[in-house]
Amino acid sequence: MSNEILPYANKIITLIEEAKQNALKSVNAELIKLYWNVGEYLSNETKKSKWGDSFIDETVKYIKENCPEIKGFDRRGLYRMKRFYEAYKDDEFVTTLLSQISWSNHLEILAAAKTQEERQFYIMLCVKEKYSARELRRQISSAYFHRYMLSKEKLEPIPIEKNIKERFLDTYVLEFLNLPEKYNEKDLRKAIIHNLKNFILEIGRDFTFVGEEYRVQAGFDDFYIDLLFYHRGLSCLVAFELKTDKFMPEYIGKMNFYLEALDREYKKPNENPSVGVILCASKNDEVVEIAMNRSLSPTLVSEYSLQLIDKKLLEEKLREYGELLPEKTEELEDE
Repeated sequence: MSNEILPYANKIITLIEEAKQNALKSVNAELIKLYWNVGEYLSNETKKSKWGDSFIDETVKYIKENCPEIKGFDRRGLYRMKRFYEAYKDDEFVTTLLSQISWSNHLEILAAAKTQEERQFYIMLCVKEKYSARELRRQISSAYFHRYMLSKEKLEPIPIEKNIKERFLDTYVLEFLNLPEKYNEKDLRKAIIHNLKNFILEIGRDFTFVGEEYRVQAGFDDFYIDLLFYHRGLSCLVAFELKTDKFMPEYIGKMNFYLEALDREYKKPNENPSVGVILCASKNDEVVEIAMNRSLSPTLVSEYSLQLIDKKLLEEKLREYGELLPEKTEELEDE
């Protein structure tokens, strides 16, 4: 194929791929609508029927005997559809989003989320981040919702604009790095680069990787930022400094220097001021607050965990803040 024809051929391929994606979205929307309608019908009929839930068992038996080619409408499938409808029938906000995520993702959320607020959160997150079922399962198992809610409270005293705060978490879970018991900052950085796809899943897909040990110059000296990203939503560079020990106040000064260097020499005119994230093995919130109180740079201090965090511990912390989660949470039983 000649080079002159190539752009036109690529355009056709792009149009074909877009059509495929649109077709898949349409099919998914119709499936979700079907499951919703079946769930609504079953929910209403089991309430009216003198047989109660046995109405579903009789329905399954009839479908199996008369339409054996129909798959997915066994006892478990029908109870899931009924549960799906009953979980969201009174939530007008969520019902407008239901068809935008897959049935597999809905099942993951219904199985794991305990409250309506948590279900809403993961639905909106799926719409925004376009998670696969596997990616969503990982975010739920890492208690992403609880960490996000906790971050809202713990970052409140930090003098940073709200639209910046809400893009970052107070704690990141990096269980996928598989680091040895003893490791240094270089090991941590290399492990993140080796697992960059999972790292971006954890920090958010609006991040685009720019480089590691990114060089900035001041005078005749060279300085190196551990990891540099670009955030599409914030339209700015984001510098990550990695620390394998607890947060120390002097880390703020170094990050301020990096951000000033980036803004002077590397930030484009249409971009916003750079943001810094100091990622530490641990931190004391009071020390962070004092250290950040007079800082004018948009810098956040987060800690990381190399293993999944016990969700119950996060729930207890949230209760301390009075942010969420009563002692008894709403759980939907899977039949």
